[in-house]
Amino acid sequence: MNIKYRLIIMNFLQYAIWGSWLISFGGYLSGTLAFSGKEIGSFYATMGIASLFMPAIMGIIADRWVPAQKLLGLSHLLSAFFIFLAAQETTYTPLYTYMLLSVFFYMPTIALSNSVAYNSLNVAGLDTVKAFPPIRVWGTVGFIIAMNAVEILGFTSTHEQLYVSAGLGLILAGYSFSLPHCHTAKPGAQQSWIEAMGLKAFSLFKQKKMAIFFIFCMLLGVSLQITNAFANDYLTQHFGNIAKYQGTFGVEHANTLISLSQVSETLCILLIPFFLKHFGIKKVMLISMVAWVLRFGLLGTGNPGEGVWMLIASMLVYGVAFDFFNISGSLFIDQETDHSIRSSAQGLFMIMTNGLGAFIGSYAAGYIVDIVGWPNSWFVFAVYALVVAILFAILFKYKHNPEKINV
Repeated sequence: MNIKYRLIIMNFLQYAIWGSWLISFGGYLSGTLAFSGKEIGSFYATMGIASLFMPAIMGIIADRWVPAQKLLGLSHLLSAFFIFLAAQETTYTPLYTYMLLSVFFYMPTIALSNSVAYNSLNVAGLDTVKAFPPIRVWGTVGFIIAMNAVEILGFTSTHEQLYVSAGLGLILAGYSFSLPHCHTAKPGAQQSWIEAMGLKAFSLFKQKKMAIFFIFCMLLGVSLQITNAFANDYLTQHFGNIAKYQGTFGVEHANTLISLSQVSETLCILLIPFFLKHFGIKKVMLISMVAWVLRFGLLGTGNPGEGVWMLIASMLVYGVAFDFFNISGSLFIDQETDHSIRSSAQGLFMIMTNGLGAFIGSYAAGYIVDIVGWPNSWFVFAVYALVVAILFAILFKYKHNPEKINV
């Protein structure tokens, strides 16, 4: 089978696993289990906790000892096992524990799957900036199909959504072992202990440009899990308790409305090669940051009635907010770093975004929601994203060279 099709299947399953619960889980926690905003935030912060160190550890292992495609399969196997156990719990402590253990092994697979894809494309003689986005878009398609399947099956407010995720995880675990082999670096005789342990990726912080870039990745990563954690709850619980909005499409089919965000993603991913070549990483990241401001602001001003167009606009702008940051950032790091530390560099990107950033953002958002309430919390998040954008425009210096990107 053509390598592009094989990677499409990998990406489809990779994000279908996540899509089956990521968006609807917050509504299940708040509605069925009656957890508070702070408690919901803590569940989404598990992804931040896991991403603080697991992607780096797995990246080091993949670079030095275990081929990335095999480590990808083992990680999915363990993640599926723990989310299967989580599906059987309804009280906070055991449910939280199993979800934490599950994401410990799922979050590194995002960076690992990128590394497997970049390696396979390089071996095939293909340009990653041109070839990867059309492949990665199928991950978003998988996410959309999974989240809508969960809604059609009536699992959005039940634990069955976790069983769906576990089943998909088992399928990808087996499939990963059939993917092209990724070589590991052999330790040389004159290596320092840092190089021998695969920690060279952290030396990127010695470069001012990369250090500033990673810091802003962390600051922007704060925004990543906020709408994942609270958008479903906001639509179903906040507006569902207001008489004039009861029975509206946005309240009754929140997952379908939110899935427009992922539809937008599929289109925006395909724009990345053009925007990176013609505008460069700084302008692309700034576009993403402005899009986050609009994402939050439109959620705060919209409603499922006469203001539904603003909710739809918020969902559509998400594609720019997420892709122009997450996918472009990953490609930028792949181009700016030595391929001998490809997996650990991608792991470091995960630490800063889905690790420190998402951890801080999830907990902070939970407290803000409990204290400020809806819809004003969205405006707090919008102001934060605006401040980050202004600081990035001032502090990040990068000279764009269009000739480095072939599209």
